[in-house]
Amino acid sequence: MVTQDVPEGADGYVLRTATAEDVGGARAVMLDTVYGDLESGYVPRWHADIIDPEGAYLRPPRCTLLVVLHGGEVVATGAVRDRGPQAPPNPQWVADRFPSGTTAQLCRIYVRPGHRRHGLARRLVRELGAFAARAGGYTSLYLHTDPAVPGAEPFWRSMAKEVCDERTLPGGGQGIVHFELPVPEIR
Repeated sequence: MVTQDVPEGADGYVLRTATAEDVGGARAVMLDTVYGDLESGYVPRWHADIIDPEGAYLRPPRCTLLVVLHGGEVVATGAVRDRGPQAPPNPQWVADRFPSGTTAQLCRIYVRPGHRRHGLARRLVRELGAFAARAGGYTSLYLHTDPAVPGAEPFWRSMAKEVCDERTLPGGGQGIVHFELPVPEIR
């Protein structure tokens, strides 16, 4: 849990653990991203957590949803869920490498276009990793990204280790790239 609402620097951005009051704004950021950047629209089997972020992230003890506010508006989100990737649609060996229960999956790390290039995603990743370390029992941090989203692949390559680029698989898989980050040490 992020324990205080303190802007990091003079940029006016506040990163905090989401509350029930933040859910509407967080949902708007997530839906705008899946319709805009991802161009998939809402797909129930992939995006059910967007409709019920409280059930997915606020109530389970080893999950969290972080938000970044600017001027009182939610402009970025990031979450940890306590399950690894599922097969299918992911390759079986990727699912086996990141089992549910010991894998903290980083997800919904979305920043509104007008607020990008301010280090918000990096702040979110740092705090989500710290949350996973404090929660205990996680042996890996996993995420996947759609390389078609502008800036997503280079961002993750700058922070994480590639595990599988599905574009190189026979048939191209889903075309996504799977990454791993180390679980940070608790300080």
